[in-house]
Amino acid sequence: MVQTQIRIKLAVFMFLQYVIWGSWYVSMGTYLNKVLLFNGEQIGLAYGAFAIGAMISPFFVGLIADRYFASEKLLAFLGILGGLLLFILPGLTEFSSFYPMLIIYCATFVPTLALGNSISLHHLTNPKRDFPLVKTLSAVGWIAAGLMLSFIFEGEQSAVQFYVAGTVSILFGLFSLTLPHTPPLKIGKDVKLGEILGLDALALLKKPSFAIFIACMFLICIPLYFYFVNMNLYVTELGWTFSAAKMSLAQVSDILFLILLPLMLRTFGYKKTIFIGILGWAVRYFMLAGSVDSATFQTTLVFGAILLHGMCYDFLFIAGQLYVDEEANERIRGAAQGLIAFILWGLGAFVGTHLAGISQASHTLADATGSIQHDWQGIWIYPAWGALAVLVVFMIFFRNPSKATVSAVIAGRKQENAELP
Repeated sequence: MVQTQIRIKLAVFMFLQYVIWGSWYVSMGTYLNKVLLFNGEQIGLAYGAFAIGAMISPFFVGLIADRYFASEKLLAFLGILGGLLLFILPGLTEFSSFYPMLIIYCATFVPTLALGNSISLHHLTNPKRDFPLVKTLSAVGWIAAGLMLSFIFEGEQSAVQFYVAGTVSILFGLFSLTLPHTPPLKIGKDVKLGEILGLDALALLKKPSFAIFIACMFLICIPLYFYFVNMNLYVTELGWTFSAAKMSLAQVSDILFLILLPLMLRTFGYKKTIFIGILGWAVRYFMLAGSVDSATFQTTLVFGAILLHGMCYDFLFIAGQLYVDEEANERIRGAAQGLIAFILWGLGAFVGTHLAGISQASHTLADATGSIQHDWQGIWIYPAWGALAVLVVFMIFFRNPSKATVSAVIAGRKQENAELP
């Protein structure tokens, strides 16, 4: 009975956490472009605020959370503070004030991802079985955010998205106080900088295949974030209504492909599974870059690109995290996961979002009425070829690890996930 209550509380926690994230992350670019009239480079930098938060998060968790505060109390503080910061954002209409405040907000939200995973792993008696089920509610929360934003608030192009996220953030903070007590784990212990940044795992780069894997993960982040920065604005300019709700089909795909992932790894191994994940990104962008005369066929291509999300994300990043887990020994496993997270959601995301914003700015057009539009074929073709180039490098140079321990990690290491939508 106690474990059932814990699982329910953690599932609700994950649900609320991703309602917050999904309420603003998908549609922010459209709001910034159509309402605040920010240019493409500024929009790219705004999305890069999350990457800055991801780079700050390890210091915050390692130096403060693990040493001084119970996790549930810190989550409550971060949730409530984050909600208040989100309420401030709609009043900031200049980039010079909006951008710093968004960075501060992201620095309060991103640590909740790691802290939430940590609490879950600490209190679930069988995390290999229970954590993936609990984590599924995060995708449900993202879907709920899209449906709510589209059908209840019609907020894709208004500041209401931040008020929705802020309200849920405060509820999230209050709910965190109901989570099981989780005292700091490293009271009185010295925490090394290398441990926080995952530098202990750099020894793994001596393995050629692991070095190729890390390089490819960084490189794929560059085309990857073109999707997150540009997609909602793209479908808005196509004339889509309820865009946030329709884009939440990506999370439905995410759930389905997550279920398929263990079978894929058992059948094909890491190289073929990750290869399919990278291939998914290339196909997705070529579909978006396709120039067709039929509006119906174009809509079909766009929906197809959205529904590829599960393959693109799960077969690449979840499989990649499981690969890292297998390559690392027990002593550096945490450091290895910290390193890959820093590259994917920190450094890689910052470079990718910035370049996506520059590309959007350089492909901005004005029609005869002075209305701002974009050359979307020109925007999408660059990440398409970029993903294809990464695919070729990965296919040629990466070597599969031994299959001896693949099955042992398939079900048990999804909990390290701190995923993008």
